[in-house]
Amino acid sequence: MSSTDPVHSGMPATDLGTEGWHRPWSGTNGGSCVEAKRLPDGRVALRQSRDPEGPALVYTRDEMIAFLRGAKSGEADFLVT
Repeated sequence: MSSTDPVHSGMPATDLGTEGWHRPWSGTNGGSCVEAKRLPDGRVALRQSRDPEGPALVYTRDEMIAFLRGAKSGEADFLVT
C-alpha cells in the first residue's frame, strides 16, 4: 500500500468490481446493510448497500481486527445506544 496504490478509501466502490461483495450484517433491517469485500492484498473494503456506486472505505487487516474485537467487547455500543 503506497502513495501510488490505486486502491484507497473514498474511491468509487464500483472501481473494486461487482464480484465478491458480501452482506455479513444484513437481516430484517429494511435494506440498510454494510457490504464487505476482501481485497487480494488482505485489506477490506466496506460500502453502503443502498449506494453501491458510492465511496468505499478501505481498511487494513489489522484495522479490521481491532474494530471487530472492540465491537465484540462492547466498545462500540455507544454508537447505537
